[in-house]
Amino acid sequence: MQSFTDIGLSPSTIEKLKKQGIKHPTPIQTKVIPPLLKGGDLIAQAQTGTGKTFAFVLPILEKMDADANHVQTLILTPTRELAIQITDEIMKMKQETVKVLAVYGGQDVDKQLKVLQKDVSIVVATPGRLIDHIKRGTIDLSKISYFVLDEADQMLHIGFLDEISYIMRHIPTSRQTMLFSATISKDVEKLAKKYTKNAEYFTVEAKQGPAKTVKQVSIHTTDRAKQGTLMTLVKEANPYMAVIFCRTKRRVTKLYEVLLANKFSCGQLHGDLSQTKREQVMKAFRDGKFQLLIATDVAARGLDIDGITHVYNYDIPQDAESYVHRIGRTGRAGTEGYAVTFYSSDDRPLLDSIENQLDIKIEKIQQPKKSDSDKKGMEKKPQKKTYKKQSSTKNKDESSRSATSDKKGSDSKRKPFSNNSKNRANSTQSPTKKWTKPTKRTGKR
Repeated sequence: MQSFTDIGLSPSTIEKLKKQGIKHPTPIQTKVIPPLLKGGDLIAQAQTGTGKTFAFVLPILEKMDADANHVQTLILTPTRELAIQITDEIMKMKQETVKVLAVYGGQDVDKQLKVLQKDVSIVVATPGRLIDHIKRGTIDLSKISYFVLDEADQMLHIGFLDEISYIMRHIPTSRQTMLFSATISKDVEKLAKKYTKNAEYFTVEAKQGPAKTVKQVSIHTTDRAKQGTLMTLVKEANPYMAVIFCRTKRRVTKLYEVLLANKFSCGQLHGDLSQTKREQVMKAFRDGKFQLLIATDVAARGLDIDGITHVYNYDIPQDAESYVHRIGRTGRAGTEGYAVTFYSSDDRPLLDSIENQLDIKIEKIQQPKKSDSDKKGMEKKPQKKTYKKQSSTKNKDESSRSATSDKKGSDSKRKPFSNNSKNRANSTQSPTKKWTKPTKRTGKR
């Protein structure tokens, strides 16, 4: 096993890593850090949870001029949550003189402008708000030396191609370009070819599929029976923390209200909630104050939270790529995970297609039997008007693609889930399998 010294990092950087409990580089870090330190362009296929953030952050921090008074590095991400997360990781490793700014919609523009007046060195941004600053003339990208396009496949999936093209026209061609993506499609290859020069290609996954540590099963059901089936499964498994994916914001809210009425510890995460609400509930989920996070696909990106043991695909994902990103919320960095996908008879061709594309076989299991107490609980309906719908954010890249949950799901008077030690100790996915919090990933990002 190679050390951080072997791959070219400085003693000061290694010392900071040790303070975070990080002693050895991950496979993707071992592969990409040496060529990035040499200055070449790079395309890397790596899923979240493999340490890819530090794979590009560490060599950039090693090479950049800490005393420069202009923006040297631009990191472009598809969601505000991922922008915040990457910024937090940079803050742990940067020199004191290096200033970092996260630029995303839903944030106070005046606050961003004040920070920009302080010689920012690194900008971590979502496309829409970055373009707003470019047009205002408040961010100058003409002296950029390092450019990172993170989650490139999701950028294209969301529809950011035009925005990327606009931004690239404001960056010097002499830059070093790093493109990271969980999956490498033909569109990603085309994008990479257009914006990189003689780029080296690296991958840490032989196949573009979910982690091998995730147990994957599927259950045939109907839309009418989904709520009852889900509640039964959650009661049986009692996951340490779980993410439940729905197709639309409306379905997220509907399921959230039903689960809340049946006394489940939960929160919701979708783009119609204000930025403040999103950040409040994301923090509450990270802190373990509720057990179940109900979300749209937007949460599948940038959701890097220790402790997620289960993923429930309440609505089947629309393609193999979305399936990989959803399932990637659990089983991170070698920990065990459990993923359940609901499918109807109409969904079966889509399920077969996902299996074929990923070259996997998802085990088909029977619906769990409902106890009398479950049946009674399922009869509970949410009270009407238990919350006020949040106003929609208009920013193009933030309105329907940024994740959070509302305050009610996290700030109610229920006891915090993290204090429910009895439930956690008995948490199981089967009569013999105990689900306690996974071993911490020792800071690998």
